[in-house]
Amino acid sequence: MKIPFLYLKEKNRKIKEVFHTSLDEILDNGNYILGEKVKAFEEYFCSFVKSKYAIGVSNCHDGLEIILKAIGVGKDDEVIVPSNTFIATWLAVINCGAKIVPVEPTIDTFNMDPKKIKSKISPKTKAIIMVHLYGRMAQVDEIKSIAKENNLFLIEDAAQAIGSKFKGINAGSAGDAASFSFYPTKNLGALGDAGIVSTSNKDLYEKIKRIRNYGSLEKYKNDFIGRNSRLDEIQASFLRKKITFLNEENAKRDELARRYLKNLYPIREKIKLPFINEDYLIHSWHLFVILVENRKSLANYLCENGIETLYHYPIPPHKQECFKKSYIYNLNLPISEKIHRSCISLPISGEHNIQEIDYISNKVLDFYK
Repeated sequence: MKIPFLYLKEKNRKIKEVFHTSLDEILDNGNYILGEKVKAFEEYFCSFVKSKYAIGVSNCHDGLEIILKAIGVGKDDEVIVPSNTFIATWLAVINCGAKIVPVEPTIDTFNMDPKKIKSKISPKTKAIIMVHLYGRMAQVDEIKSIAKENNLFLIEDAAQAIGSKFKGINAGSAGDAASFSFYPTKNLGALGDAGIVSTSNKDLYEKIKRIRNYGSLEKYKNDFIGRNSRLDEIQASFLRKKITFLNEENAKRDELARRYLKNLYPIREKIKLPFINEDYLIHSWHLFVILVENRKSLANYLCENGIETLYHYPIPPHKQECFKKSYIYNLNLPISEKIHRSCISLPISGEHNIQEIDYISNKVLDFYK
């Protein structure tokens, strides 16, 4: 049996006719950037995540950077970030000229440990970015309380968490603003790069809307120093159609994740399984990540048996080559390093089936016999 990590072609092939209809509509109306399709998607997205406003952008990283610029983050400011995340979270802060202040995760959730945040706050701290890694929302209530108590902006990196909830709160409506990714491999993937920012703060909305478009609302009149980060009509139209299938996609992922958890429970002492609390968490399962001591051997064994796996992520942000001459490279972040050293992602998507999950599970069980 051959099981790829994702069935990306199949995912989009299912709605091929819908896409062709959308493309014909755009070709007929001749509007390609920030037109009615973008507006329609932004409006629907607000209703989906329960925010007042949404602003389509080129990608999630741009969205984070634009939010930071909108709240005035710059040189001499500090932003608290998770140590365990994809590097884009850090780069958004660094590109604004600010200093990152990493906070270690809990090993159970992979997300920022709220208990370690307060000691990192200084007079220079301007914001906290909480990442909902792998689709599991961060500890929203505790982090939100800390941000409010210290008069800090709270930003969500929701790149992997569309459809996730924490105690009834949707990813995208838990902080002052959030940025989402529609990179093709995401639960809601575009046909290329795309992203969106959500917020319920009108002032932030007005600033973000301008910054994404050269700092302008009216052509050739620039209110802010902005950038070109606009969601195009083709992607917006496709995403507006595709989002109607998202709850079905996430429900399927949840079914498969629970199957993994059940199947692999007998070896829970040998591998670290994802921890979920059904009382308050809805996990979108963008990734199903386990921690193992002998990652390379397991990956090779699964590959020999036709199963593709990936590492999310093989190198912690602070150990990337780009930081080798920076103070960042020598930061002491042992929990993040352990996760990056031992994490392995097993296949999961709306296109995989129970039989495939059982096959993968059995091969993992065989490896640990």
